[in-house]
Amino acid sequence: MYSVYQHWDPLKVCIVGRSYPPEFYSWIKKPAVRSLFEKIAIETEEDYQNIIKKLQSFGVEVLRPNLPNNAFINGRYLPPPMTPRDYTIMIGNTFYQSYTIRSNFGHFYFNNRKTDWPDCFSLEDFYQLPSYILKEALPLWKNYEKILNSSNCYDDILSHIEHQGNTIKSCTVKIVNGSYTTRLGKDLYIGTENYTDDHREITKPLMAEFPEHRIRMVNTGGHSDGTYCPVCPGLIISLKDVPSYANTFPGWEVVYLPGQSWDLVVDFLKLKRKNHGKWWIPGFEHDQDVIDTVEHWLGHWTGYVEETVFDVNMLIIDPKNVMVFNYNKQVFDALDRYGITPHIVPFRHRYFWDGGIHCVTSDLHREGTMQDYFPERT
Repeated sequence: MYSVYQHWDPLKVCIVGRSYPPEFYSWIKKPAVRSLFEKIAIETEEDYQNIIKKLQSFGVEVLRPNLPNNAFINGRYLPPPMTPRDYTIMIGNTFYQSYTIRSNFGHFYFNNRKTDWPDCFSLEDFYQLPSYILKEALPLWKNYEKILNSSNCYDDILSHIEHQGNTIKSCTVKIVNGSYTTRLGKDLYIGTENYTDDHREITKPLMAEFPEHRIRMVNTGGHSDGTYCPVCPGLIISLKDVPSYANTFPGWEVVYLPGQSWDLVVDFLKLKRKNHGKWWIPGFEHDQDVIDTVEHWLGHWTGYVEETVFDVNMLIIDPKNVMVFNYNKQVFDALDRYGITPHIVPFRHRYFWDGGIHCVTSDLHREGTMQDYFPERT
């Protein structure tokens, strides 16, 4: 049976995402634009293969999702399954995922409910809602269902996990995934979506779901794995001076990297926000703003990011080895003090795809049992 209790225990089985191959983009009519995406596709898979090669050199078994059977739904192409961490996490020996229809229902209802709609936590309850709500909600759900049925990228992996004897389930709290949740033995550290989130409201259902754990909130205001990384007991690498570290990780060294990662690519992110998702819609090649965004990424940002930007979105292989995006003297010196070897594995289009080394992987099995790093806590 697979299990993960601490994210620095020796990694044994891991999912690595997948993007579309260059030939997928044959639907783009303009050759010059099509060649841009073919280049990104080729380089993205090259980087995936380098990640896989590094993992396999440490004896890690790698699983990869399939591409969608039908990628064209409702007039646009589905994004590929590049970032499994954003939708999955193994906590203990239970695998949480939000890919199947039933597990996605909570996400769907949360994102589409109107202010006068009641709480609803299951498909069974959904179909019992008042008719005036179903009249509006049912078409939305059917459309959502169609997309999920077409994606089925993780069916083989889910079947594999079931065959190991693991339970697969979903959680009504949508931040129970690897991008928000950090597993450190008895303590689960949960990042916030927004800085103003009510910690007590978030904690209540989590305490009910994970009674054997202590729930600790970290005010990250977004994906926690893009904000900080506890690399080993006693050391955290962080982009920001999160005030709660003193309470959540008392006595631990925190290496701050102000002005790194997202702060260095602000200009590109502005362009991307303006055009995000448009490149999955046929005919986008006639929108010069979108073309400018892609050309600007390839012409300037790819090389700049590879040479300049350090990302805390790291993958820990075992207590003595960690995979990183590129070099940073401050981080490498800190890792050296703790006897940890960094392995540079570039992911050149990390900010184009919005997926770092941690995001594009998801650990299914690590050696080890649950530890308690803060036994003084109740």
